[in-house]
Amino acid sequence: MHQVSSQEHPSSPYFSSSYHSMSVSGIHGHLLEVTVVGCNKLKDTEWISRQDPYVCLEYGSTKCRTRTCTDGGRTPTFQEKFTFTLIEGLREINVVVWNSNTLTYDDFIGSGKVQLQRVLSQGYDDSLWSLQTKTGRYAGEVRLIMHYGSAKNPATTYAPSAPPYAAPPQVSLYSAPPPATSSSYPPPATAYPTPSPYPAYPSYLSSTYPPPPAAYPPPPAAYPRPPSAYPPPPHSAYPPAAYPPASPYYPPGPFPGLYPPPPH
Repeated sequence: MHQVSSQEHPSSPYFSSSYHSMSVSGIHGHLLEVTVVGCNKLKDTEWISRQDPYVCLEYGSTKCRTRTCTDGGRTPTFQEKFTFTLIEGLREINVVVWNSNTLTYDDFIGSGKVQLQRVLSQGYDDSLWSLQTKTGRYAGEVRLIMHYGSAKNPATTYAPSAPPYAAPPQVSLYSAPPPATSSSYPPPATAYPTPSPYPAYPSYLSSTYPPPPAAYPPPPAAYPRPPSAYPPPPHSAYPPAAYPPASPYYPPGPFPGLYPPPPH
């Protein structure tokens, strides 16, 4: 006869049958909290890009779905909590993992059954549940944390439930500076002296170089006029003509005796 070990997985048939012998009744209408933590070793349905998984839970007529973990690949993380109203005689939750597609139908990754015997008797269960493909092949595992507050024999200690998924708080990039603390470095030097508005050139009197000349020497005299390549024109043999020239026909003015006086 097989003896149940405390190390056996809760989803094994021996572990499940042992809990079936411990009949838990009076659960109808009570609440069960289920937190979908994440998945591991999921079957990859994408060839090029990373797959975008999400998890669906089904208990009776209640169906829940996590958000899509974009680019979650084979190890998506969800951290989402759901609450189910228990039904008498229904001791398992169906879990299905899908890959979200934009242009085509979503890809089926794997499914499994979550047994509730342990959480109903002890009030707490944090386990990995195996997933299988449609042909029965291993497709990965999903981690669930479950709480049942009305357990008759609650466990003494257990880890707290994971909080619902929430976006990380937005931290301002310009937060207040940390408070000043005593530093081991010496205090900074005092302010620098005010610079002089005049440039601090060295004095020529105290310089090792001789003072510059008072003024530049006068420029040299103008260059002499170059000799003309052409000789001056010869003087004319004729005297210069009078201006205006004397007319050989008419005298320049009225001269007496040349013309008879006009008749009276």
